[in-house]
Amino acid sequence: MTARSTPLAATLVPGIPWLDRALAWRDRQLASAGFRRWAAAFPLTRPIARRRTAALFDLCAGFVYAQVLVACVRLRLFDILAEAPLATPALAARLGLPPDATARLLDAAIALKLVARRGRDRVGLGPLGAALVGNGAVTSMIEHHAHLYDDLRDPVALLRGELNPTALSRYWPYAKGGHSAGAKGGHPAGAPADATAEYTALMAASQSMIAAEVLDAFPLRGVRCLLDVGGGDGSFIAAAIARTPGLRAILFDLPPVADRARARFAAAGLDATAIGGSFRDDPLPTGADTISLIRVVHDHDDAVALALLRAARAALPKGGTLLLAEPMAATPGAEAVGAYFAIYLLAMGSGRPRSQSELQGMLRTAGFGAIRAVPTSTPLLTRLLVAKAA
Repeated sequence: MTARSTPLAATLVPGIPWLDRALAWRDRQLASAGFRRWAAAFPLTRPIARRRTAALFDLCAGFVYAQVLVACVRLRLFDILAEAPLATPALAARLGLPPDATARLLDAAIALKLVARRGRDRVGLGPLGAALVGNGAVTSMIEHHAHLYDDLRDPVALLRGELNPTALSRYWPYAKGGHSAGAKGGHPAGAPADATAEYTALMAASQSMIAAEVLDAFPLRGVRCLLDVGGGDGSFIAAAIARTPGLRAILFDLPPVADRARARFAAAGLDATAIGGSFRDDPLPTGADTISLIRVVHDHDDAVALALLRAARAALPKGGTLLLAEPMAATPGAEAVGAYFAIYLLAMGSGRPRSQSELQGMLRTAGFGAIRAVPTSTPLLTRLLVAKAA
């Protein structure tokens, strides 16, 4: 192995920038068992060493933490404790678990701040568990992660493209081609309703939370007609109409998904139309002055995403508005979101997370201008770009 083959030897290689040499020296120290022992013992560096050890342990144990959360959700532990704190024997009876297994689960959940001790013999909700009570959006995604865990049994095989098909690509019927408003290779826009029912329900569970984020950040005052592309069962449109008197709306999605939305609009008496089709094969409906793409673009590879943005530009009049809302890579304070979606979308077989600057560049290429970022209250969940048809 040559000196150039490892960054730990970079300090010995001429021509390497000084910052790289400095970082290589740091890496050599961190890789040294002797330095780590010294840092753990020295009073000034001890807190840093302990935090880094804990962070490394969390990376190693993260799958166990996630499975503890799955168990709590499936057993409805948080709903039970929301009624009243309980002692372990009573809780074991409610959960249908042996007392010793219940105690193990509770110890793990307490460590993760999902539940908390109440006195000497009872447990109640912890701060994170309390946040999950009645939160169907998050709990549905927690249960849904079983598909992702199946694909991550061999992460190297996933990265090499050796898993075909993946569990997630089977779950999302528009993967390997387009969003729910786009055709999928091997799964045409005329897919049967049962192929779209499960993922449509999952999207609906989370859509109310995302809709609130978007509509709080960008109220639709002055919007005459909204076209929501890939709008699922119509949750975003329903929320938009509830907040915007006089708003007319159009939903565009795969035909069986649009059928569900159409039934929902009719039952609720909403001034909304649902149109089935594929943006890859069909032009988007015209007549709207605003188009929304809510958690749509990141589901696509670059060529398909750009085609969708161009289709949106073609459907808008000059000066019309595009709302693009989704989690974005390189979000300050939420960088791990990009890491999560990078792996999730790889398993799904389509799309990638993009940064705000990448999306702005794609919007300009598609014919949009006056692009601006509008702050949302929870950027980890979704960020918002607003653009005008040039």
